Amino acid sequence: MLSYSIKRTLQLIVTMLGVVTLVFFSIRMIPGDPSAAMAGDNLSGEALEVFRQKLGLNAPLWIQYLDYLKSIIRFDLGNTLTTSLPITGLILKALPITFTMAVLTLIVSILIAIPLGTIAAFLANKGKRTLDNALTSASMVGELMPSFMSSLLLMLLLSLTLHLLPASGAIQFDDPFMLIRRLALPVIVLSLSQISTLARITRTSVLEVLNEDYVRTARSMGLSEIVVIFRHALKNSMLPIITVISLSFANLLNGAVIVEYIFSIPGTGTLLISGINSRDYPLVQNGILFYSFIFISANYITDLIYKKVDPRVQI
Repeated sequence: MLSYSIKRTLQLIVTMLGVVTLVFFSIRMIPGDPSAAMAGDNLSGEALEVFRQKLGLNAPLWIQYLDYLKSIIRFDLGNTLTTSLPITGLILKALPITFTMAVLTLIVSILIAIPLGTIAAFLANKGKRTLDNALTSASMVGELMPSFMSSLLLMLLLSLTLHLLPASGAIQFDDPFMLIRRLALPVIVLSLSQISTLARITRTSVLEVLNEDYVRTARSMGLSEIVVIFRHALKNSMLPIITVISLSFANLLNGAVIVEYIFSIPGTGTLLISGINSRDYPLVQNGILFYSFIFISANYITDLIYKKVDPRVQI
């Protein structure tokens, strides 16, 4: 396990370095002068040159790249152009909100999707295709519906029509009830696609093991179907489910960008969109890098969990 962890950690470092390089050069490959695009029509001539100097765009590209690597190692991502506030501080301030929303979504998704997918597999195994097809079709609809569409529909129904949940308002961590109520709508929206994906994967994974010898042996010992399904079949089909859960967390952080903006959630997604709208070049670059690191870290943690669950897994 130690050797495996060291190898994966080294791969993690190399991957992160590759992502930093890709983000850095991709931003600079955008056509046009980034400084002129950010400054708009307000600056020209000598003032624009001073602005370029402030951004460090006058230096050779390789020096810009090395300076950017040094700033990342120091956890100093610079300041925003619009407010001159530290980008690191803004991300750390917005991260707890996005993280809380993602964790709540993941908990709701797991509590609903895994039993739902397991029941669907059991019904399919017993030849009861009607209910199984209904569950599968419902999960596909939830997976295919765009988050912005479900956001608007649920906002119209639960907030504007029934007045059950707020669609906007302050985020108060000191009041758990109001916090959950405020985040309920975006959590429901994000849960729809996550439940659909996780339920479908759970159904497929459990269905594959229901005809295995150890499942038939458990049934022959007189164990109840609930014990056979959830203790034996589900337990031995967890590897693909663990993968989906781990990657779902990263996808939730990434997919929350639009949902946060629609529901006025001051998280990292809203922060990134505000940077795009204001053409804040450093904020956008580091926001993209932050989301990339989240996804890479989720893959890294998934691999370690894989090795812990099944020692036979090799790098």
